[in-house]
Amino acid sequence: MLFRLGIFLSLLSLFLIRSESAVSSIDLGSEWLKVAVVNLKPGQSPITIAINEMSKRKSPALVAFQSETRLLGEEAAGIVARYPDKVFSNLRDMIGKPYQDVKRSADSMYLPFDVVEDSRGAAKIRVSSDVSYSVEELLGMILKYASNLAEFHSKVTVKDAVISVPPYFGQAERKGLLKAAEMAGINVISLINEHSGAALQYGIDKDFSNESRHVILYDMGSSSTYAALIFYSAYNAKEFGKTVSVNQFQVKDVRWDSELGGQNMELRLVEYFADEFNKQVENGVDVRKHPKAMAKLKKQVKRTKEILSANTAAPISVESLYDDRDFRSTITREKFEELCADLWDKSLVPVKEVLKHSGLKADDIYAVELIGGATRVPKLQATLQEYFGRKDLDKHLDADEAIVLGSALHAANLSDGIKLNRKLGMVDGSSYGFVVELDGADLSKDEVTRLLLVPRMKKLPSKIFKSINHGKDFEVSLAYDREDLLPPGITSPVFAHYAVSGLTDTAEKYLSRNLSAPIKTNLHFSLSRSGILSLDQADAVIQITEWIEVPKKNLTVENTTSASPNASVDNGTNSTSEESNSNSESDGGVSTGSNSTVEEPSTTDLGTERKLKKRTFKIPLKIVEKTTGPGMPFSKESLAESKHRLEALDKKDAERRRTAELKNNLEEYIYATKEKLETSEDFEKVSSNDERQSVIKKLDEVQEWLYTDGEDANASEFQDRLNSLKATADPIFFRFKELTARPEAVEVARQYLSDLKQTIHGWETEKPWLPKERIDELSTSMDKLKTWLDEKEAEQKKTSGYGTPVFTSEEVYEKVFNLQDKAASVKRIPKPKPKVEKPVKNETESKSENTTSSEKDTSENDKPVGDSDSSTNEKVKGGSEPHDEL
Repeated sequence: MLFRLGIFLSLLSLFLIRSESAVSSIDLGSEWLKVAVVNLKPGQSPITIAINEMSKRKSPALVAFQSETRLLGEEAAGIVARYPDKVFSNLRDMIGKPYQDVKRSADSMYLPFDVVEDSRGAAKIRVSSDVSYSVEELLGMILKYASNLAEFHSKVTVKDAVISVPPYFGQAERKGLLKAAEMAGINVISLINEHSGAALQYGIDKDFSNESRHVILYDMGSSSTYAALIFYSAYNAKEFGKTVSVNQFQVKDVRWDSELGGQNMELRLVEYFADEFNKQVENGVDVRKHPKAMAKLKKQVKRTKEILSANTAAPISVESLYDDRDFRSTITREKFEELCADLWDKSLVPVKEVLKHSGLKADDIYAVELIGGATRVPKLQATLQEYFGRKDLDKHLDADEAIVLGSALHAANLSDGIKLNRKLGMVDGSSYGFVVELDGADLSKDEVTRLLLVPRMKKLPSKIFKSINHGKDFEVSLAYDREDLLPPGITSPVFAHYAVSGLTDTAEKYLSRNLSAPIKTNLHFSLSRSGILSLDQADAVIQITEWIEVPKKNLTVENTTSASPNASVDNGTNSTSEESNSNSESDGGVSTGSNSTVEEPSTTDLGTERKLKKRTFKIPLKIVEKTTGPGMPFSKESLAESKHRLEALDKKDAERRRTAELKNNLEEYIYATKEKLETSEDFEKVSSNDERQSVIKKLDEVQEWLYTDGEDANASEFQDRLNSLKATADPIFFRFKELTARPEAVEVARQYLSDLKQTIHGWETEKPWLPKERIDELSTSMDKLKTWLDEKEAEQKKTSGYGTPVFTSEEVYEKVFNLQDKAASVKRIPKPKPKVEKPVKNETESKSENTTSSEKDTSENDKPVGDSDSSTNEKVKGGSEPHDEL
């Protein structure tokens, strides 16, 4: 079972089927974004981390809007301190959440966003007086940025991706993330729980054939913490007739604290330093009320916390924190740990819950692997070491990249274009349990109308089937099975609502028939690989029993089987069509017999008889989703509008980048050209002073335009100015290049003529078969080239260096190449094969041979067939020799 559900992974070899495509994985965190690419292009490493425009392996998960310009990643991070209200962060944790929860969270982290409520009750962020974006749209922008990083890294189109999500993500968050990816034009082949991605990376290079083991993956990131219990083992499987050991793992349990992370520690430091600054300033100043000051302080606090992870004390320095006042202070690691004293106990809660519900003890755990940036804090590591009674914890994985690399392995397995050798079976489970609740006419609230669909940690993916006896339209609600275990910010356990219709009409249609069983409704649910539960299909099942008229069977000599009248027949068929498509009746007409003399079975109509038949009809019902709240689906119109808005922003960004690039090209050309013309004396040999000054004047004019009216110019204007300058200055640079290139080309040509002359002389002895006319033709071409060179060189010496060159290096090389082709065609002429004359036979010998041959044929033909076969067989046996079989 695990083998069939397994993921087949390999780090050793990837057999590439598609050569011009790739798939990617995206580790989307609260603060950071990591992208890995599974390359299908030959010659590239199988799985690599995509670096950003700053050559960094992780990028800020930020979107900013400034002066109608959108900034992403590093560009957005560059303006946080100046425009904190224009840079939007922590978007992953806002998706699928109610407005009030998002607002509360943003305020607690001093994020000065203009958060408003949309028609769904979800959060929407206003970026200007008349422009607002949903969290899905903003997150779609970040995912598009990630996709662009993957494409830039792999140099091919990347549309398919696996995106990691924290285990506590509920249905609304997962659906919202998929919609964000759809808006960005990304095909998400699967969402993957973060702990499953890390588990893949942990187990891919290990051997569990000798020992199974329990491993806890402990992850404390920026905004959350979880502990996952993973069971690694191996089983034997047959491959190509051999028994091989296949590794596998199963997620046994996962527990979390969605509000405990590195940001909590940073906020303790922010509060501490804010109080200290307020005391220094006095006059009732509270730095917390000034977003720019808090943005500067938070940025420096992050660095201070990182320093404390490696040192016992760390400084903090913020220039012009508020009202032109600088802030400087220090803090010890001991004080930091004291400020976060309650957090260390909270950090153990997920681990304790995992062990409690699994029945394991700390000694039963083979390894405690740390992932997530916040696990670098020494006090956190010491707390875990003390709880598990260990001197050291496991740090085999890269704390930052384990999830994205493991997710890339999952993407490689799911991709159609890759075949992986090394195998690691994976069974992940649902973080939540789910129930289905039915509501409608004649349905009372009891155990029949509330059914457990998915127990917690049920494997992904799964299909679920439920059946109820009901004959009227009803509604279906999907909900979390426990109200004390809900996704962060969610207050109602119900996350999806459907109306099932068509059942009432169907029941009325068939009630007049003889129902053999109560009307039944079948409900088909699916729990996807991404952990999303949905109602996919509903069918009404009708069973009727009725008497029907059927023709009596003829009794003939050939048919000795007798049919008993009024026999009960149960077809037990399942039909998806109406009764009229499966029921046929006879009018019982009688026909006369035939007068034909040909013997044949009797065709006399014997009338009809009644038989009891049971039929089953399966009729599809209509399902309409009526989910409300932050998790309600986007309409086709709103989704199309969001895609259009993001595409327009992408085009605008592309144009902005192109404009900036052309502006830089123009600026670089102006400075480089002026420096060459004003400082290099070599240009005096190929240009007059007036010509150089004319070019410099035009350069100055464009430079002045560049810093005045050109500030708001578009890409085409910069390109036109650049082309105009090149048209003026390029003749000088061309003459300057030819000053050295032309003599070099002439020297190459003359040397080639000398070498070719010696080669032709050698052909007289080495290749005497070469046609003399072809060699003479080649020699004539050589003489023409030599004459052309002599004439052009003489003419060039009479021409001023300021004028257009008489001939160019390119012309010389072109003539040399043509001559090389001619020489090669002569050299390739093959040596003719010697003529072999057949010996002439005299007439007597010919006649004798013909006579002998004729007699031989006749004698062989006269032999008996058996003798011929016998002699042939003996010849084969005697003449054949044993040989090795290949």
